[in-house]
Amino acid sequence: MPSRNMSALYATLVVLFIANSLFFTVQATERAVLLRFGEVVDADLKPGLHFKIPLVHEVRRFDARLQVSDAERTEFLTKESKFLIIDAYVMWRVNDVKRYFTATGGLALEAESRLMPLVRDGLKNRVSERDVHEVVAGQREQLMQDLTKAVNTVAMREFGIEVVDVRVKRVDFPNSTVESIYNRMRTEREREAREHRAQGTEMSDRIKSDADRQQRVILADAYRQAETLRGEGDADAASIARKAFGQNAEFYDFYRSLQAYRNSFNRSDDVLVLKGDSEFLKYMRKPGK
Repeated sequence: MPSRNMSALYATLVVLFIANSLFFTVQATERAVLLRFGEVVDADLKPGLHFKIPLVHEVRRFDARLQVSDAERTEFLTKESKFLIIDAYVMWRVNDVKRYFTATGGLALEAESRLMPLVRDGLKNRVSERDVHEVVAGQREQLMQDLTKAVNTVAMREFGIEVVDVRVKRVDFPNSTVESIYNRMRTEREREAREHRAQGTEMSDRIKSDADRQQRVILADAYRQAETLRGEGDADAASIARKAFGQNAEFYDFYRSLQAYRNSFNRSDDVLVLKGDSEFLKYMRKPGK
């Protein structure tokens, strides 16, 4: 009984080995070629189960999915003779399986090593035709479209690779250029600051001058009004005095003399030297009157 089981097991293993040697599968995410003694006999095997002859046929499979390859950060010279450091990447996939296998041996690293110089040369040519603004923002989308189309044409013809897209991840300036840009920006900002300060000083002087002028006008107007009011007050006072003087001239004269006495003798050490018959002393000589 055990020997029968072992025989059945051996037979099963032999059948599996033969089946594995005679048949193979291609996944939906793969592209494959069938070789006969190293020569391509089927350039594009479709996904599914296929037959091969052991020791005669060989199957080479490749990833059919979209590949992403990063380009090295490289300096490029613009139309303005300014350097830019551009970091880009490429999205590609296998299109012509036979040509891809013939050109690269089916190795993705070999495909990248041949594809990246095309991208660098294409970037160099197109960046040299544009200024910094156009590369960074103004014509960036158009640049990428033109570059993708040009690289795809060459890659399809020579390597069987379809270039789906070429994109710029980052654009930088070299350190020396960055420093000069910062200095230029700093100089420009300082110039603008000086202009703003000059404009502010001019506005301040104009405001102060206008305020001084308004102050002089207000003071002059106030002085004029004060003098007018003072004159009107003096006139009213004189009018009242004339009326009072007209009603009783003797009393008014007496009242003014008393005021003169008070102003003349308001201190204990005041001394006046007058003649005895002076008009100033008439009410002192005749106090009864």
